Amino acid sequence: MNVGMLWLDDDRSRSLEEKVSRAVEYYQEKYGRFPDTCLVNTTMLKDETKVGKVNVQPIANILPHHFWLGMNAS
Repeated sequence: MNVGMLWLDDDRSRSLEEKVSRAVEYYQEKYGRFPDTCLVNTTMLKDETKVGKVNVQPIANILPHHFWLGMNAS
């Protein structure tokens, strides 16, 4: 993924699923498209998972509490 939207959510009372869902909702409102990929820091997630239809992947170079959403290039 080369292009995407960076989302910050450092609210400790929300689960990862809630944070991703909120970011996806905003992405859809802003861009009119549904993201299929969300990259998060490895401290937030150990193994790849899905939240709804979005693939959530742990990546070391994403800042903690940040979510990089977009469309996978493949």
